[in-house]
Amino acid sequence: MAAKKSTPDIKNTSDSFIEVIGAREHNLKNIDISLPKNKLVVFTGVSGSGKSSLAFDTIYNEGQRRYMESFSAYARQFVGDMERPDVDKITGLSPVISIEQKTTNKNPRSSVGTITEIYDFLRLLFARASDAYSFNTGKKMVKFSEEEIVQSIFEKFNNKKISLLAPLVRGRKGHYRELFEDIRKKGFLKVRVDGEVMDLTPKMQVDRYKIHDIEVVVDRLQVSDDMKLRLSQSVQKTLQLGKELLFLLVNDQNSVTQYSKQLMCLDTGVSYEEPSPNAFSFNSPYGACPVCKGLGNVYQINMESIIPDDTKTVNEGGIVPIGEARDVTSFKQVQQLARKYKFSLDKPIQTLPEKALNLLLYGIEDIQDEADLNDAANFSEKTSSFYPDEYEGAINMIKRWFSSANTSEAVRDWA
Repeated sequence: MAAKKSTPDIKNTSDSFIEVIGAREHNLKNIDISLPKNKLVVFTGVSGSGKSSLAFDTIYNEGQRRYMESFSAYARQFVGDMERPDVDKITGLSPVISIEQKTTNKNPRSSVGTITEIYDFLRLLFARASDAYSFNTGKKMVKFSEEEIVQSIFEKFNNKKISLLAPLVRGRKGHYRELFEDIRKKGFLKVRVDGEVMDLTPKMQVDRYKIHDIEVVVDRLQVSDDMKLRLSQSVQKTLQLGKELLFLLVNDQNSVTQYSKQLMCLDTGVSYEEPSPNAFSFNSPYGACPVCKGLGNVYQINMESIIPDDTKTVNEGGIVPIGEARDVTSFKQVQQLARKYKFSLDKPIQTLPEKALNLLLYGIEDIQDEADLNDAANFSEKTSSFYPDEYEGAINMIKRWFSSANTSEAVRDWA
């Protein structure tokens, strides 16, 4: 009994494999190949064996050509015709995407994402399609329109007496005499200064050396249905004065609720600007790290190299950038500094007062905490201004020698 000859399952082959028959593009010599779908397939071989000709010039080009042919005749006239690759037949071909190999110059800002241009799409995705979460509570941030703010106030504070506040100053020092006068001339009667509501008076001012929070009271009303129009107008005016931020004060409870047209955290009131693609780019000033400027490298002063032996005195060269006592302008500045602040250059560095050491190293009297110390030691583009008759400090001197374009290579290498 003769066996029945089975026919191949064409549908199954089309779904599972890409069949390339008679590929002759460039170096290819009439190649037949079957590539499984949904697998990672790697072409290997010596240079010139036809890897790129098969992947890019045959499979990718045919897939792109078929995609273009799906356009209307009107659209194709702007794209132009694409030549068919030298191949007999390709079956099972899906829509194609190609990330082409490139030779790039060495750049500290380059990464796999930027070279393949995937990074541009990720930045757009993060800015437009993502959800923002508060960094301190982990909760999803929200933003309201003016209508949603009015609706929320009616739902949460119905029949309660409230004040609408527009924040003008948040955590800044100053007497703000001109600000109070300007608010008064605009017709407002009350302000809230550091949590206390007070009447606006001529020549009003606050302590210029203390940190203040100042809000103008735009309206005081009871939330009710007959006040809906007034509330809507007052919310609009408050958001305009407060730059899209509004504080709602419940008069009886003295509790404050924040609303913002920008992204904000309901629990803490932290508000973010609307994200944009350049906020996620290390090549942009908006998204780059302010310390390393997006390069990923931070240069920091090595204090063990500055003061290798704190038992030495300043005159003996205990502070390496200053050097030993000699008849030069820089050391004369150090001597003038010692006379002015009454400390000795002949005592071991370990016995010098902290104020004196800060003056010698940083050119400033007081380092408040570890954060200030790190800020002073880190390099940035904003180096301190320096005048010939002033002493800039050994640390700032090293920074200037390292960062300045006018510094010789030998001095920069030493720095």
